[in-house]
Amino acid sequence: MAEKTAWDCMTLIREKNRPTINDYIPLIFSEFYELHGDRHYGDDGAILGGIGRLEGMPVTVIAEVKGRDLNENKKSNFAMPHPEGYRKALRLAKQAEKFHRPVICFIDTPGAFCGIEAEERGQGEAIAKNIMEFMRLRTPITSVVLGEGESGGALGIGVCDRLAMLENALYSVISPRGCASILWKDASKEQEACNMLKITASDMLRLGIAESIIEEPHGSAHYDLDKIAENIKEFLVQTLIENSKKDIDILLKERYTKFRKIGEFSE
Repeated sequence: MAEKTAWDCMTLIREKNRPTINDYIPLIFSEFYELHGDRHYGDDGAILGGIGRLEGMPVTVIAEVKGRDLNENKKSNFAMPHPEGYRKALRLAKQAEKFHRPVICFIDTPGAFCGIEAEERGQGEAIAKNIMEFMRLRTPITSVVLGEGESGGALGIGVCDRLAMLENALYSVISPRGCASILWKDASKEQEACNMLKITASDMLRLGIAESIIEEPHGSAHYDLDKIAENIKEFLVQTLIENSKKDIDILLKERYTKFRKIGEFSE
């Protein structure tokens, strides 16, 4: 069978019945307790956060939320976080650092919300601060890209020690539609841009941005939710065990080096 193109993957991850973080949490974590609000402005439905147990180990979970129908998407702002969402994520990450809990982030967003009200409340500053603070957070951070991971909307919770991607997930500096709009002034060339950007899981593994690819049974997460959740859980448990054995200063140095190397290019 021919390898899927980036556009094939995009088509799969945008199907409305693709599992979301709300499907995975009860299958991966026990005793999950959701926490709300950024303590500055309000709560953001596009970012879900809370505390749970992974094989008995207390962890902090931070995730971007996609919906399956119009009502769910309206509630989560179509997985496009506002500044208060990123500030909620940072609040929970700092709490995790204080209580020595590992942080697990799930990325699934077409990008941060770019409305006027988001800009007025400091969207760029909130994302930039998260990148800075997550880079020096003194607790292990693991991220998993469930579907789309696009632009600063993804990187706002994407700084981590180890990144995994589901088999059909995509990770990109910009959405394909945004890329087409900038390069060719024509958003209808989204498919062409998608296939040019090198944003598939295998691309990310080859470029050293991701460390692992999590298999989607039967070629898509749609068909066997229990198995894909089991695969994600296995990756998370193994990674947490490995990171727990490292001195935190070594982990921080490796985290910094990982991101400094991204984008290196030579001829």
